[in-house]
Amino acid sequence: MVAAQIKPERACVLVGLSKSSWHDQPKPRQDSELRQRIHELAREYPRRGYRFIHALLVRAGVTINKKRVRRLWREEGLTIKPKTSRKIRTGASIPMQAEYPNHVWTYDFVFDQTLEGTTLKILTLTDEFTRQSLALRVAESFTSLEVKAVLQGVIAQRGAPGFIRSDNGSEFIARDLGIWLAVQDIGTRFIEPGKPWQNGFAESFHSRLREECLNREVFYSVKHAQVLLDDWRRFYNSARPHSSLAYLTPDEFAQQARGRPADPLCGHSAANVAVIPSPG
Repeated sequence: MVAAQIKPERACVLVGLSKSSWHDQPKPRQDSELRQRIHELAREYPRRGYRFIHALLVRAGVTINKKRVRRLWREEGLTIKPKTSRKIRTGASIPMQAEYPNHVWTYDFVFDQTLEGTTLKILTLTDEFTRQSLALRVAESFTSLEVKAVLQGVIAQRGAPGFIRSDNGSEFIARDLGIWLAVQDIGTRFIEPGKPWQNGFAESFHSRLREECLNREVFYSVKHAQVLLDDWRRFYNSARPHSSLAYLTPDEFAQQARGRPADPLCGHSAANVAVIPSPG
């Protein structure tokens, strides 16, 4: 008697099993290790979802598809509710959207403190198109001249932006700083006080900075804070994927953006930036 040759998939159908049951299933140990790693990443990034975790795993060399991460994520009860999006108000005061690298920069301040209670003022400077953190400077206080010095340093490396967006606070309307920006032919855009949603990227960046650095670290001095902020900035730019950038890092996205017609990488030539002394 000759035994009939039946394909495994056909055999599964005949006995009432799904075709997928024939294929090798993940080994329990591998599955357990993967679940543990997903939990670790979920604790490290409590406000991020399975897509972000999948991107981190792939970048770490793990061969896994997004559907499996989603399944394990949900089985472990890690699904988070999406944040409610705010409506963007319309009107002339709503700032323009960045269209290429060095088109629009944003700078602002966030605050923290040392273990001893000393107030830390952190100047953030970001490129709205590439999402790159261009500078993170910490001090107990800043003058307009010191803000200008940070801008000059970044402009010397990258060229000047087309526009700089900032809060309408007193730090940003100092006469000498406003004159200096005008001399450099750098346009300004302002966020209305108390309306951070007018610049959603800056709000998101500050949220990441606080969740992933400020709330996790203990700062013993201004210098110590600067070292830790520099470390986080390097990680943010070169290793942290962003969902808005198709899970590329800001540096990777900026590299891809080079060569666009509107991108001189950008903006005005650094050679055209004049140093205007502060009055008095």
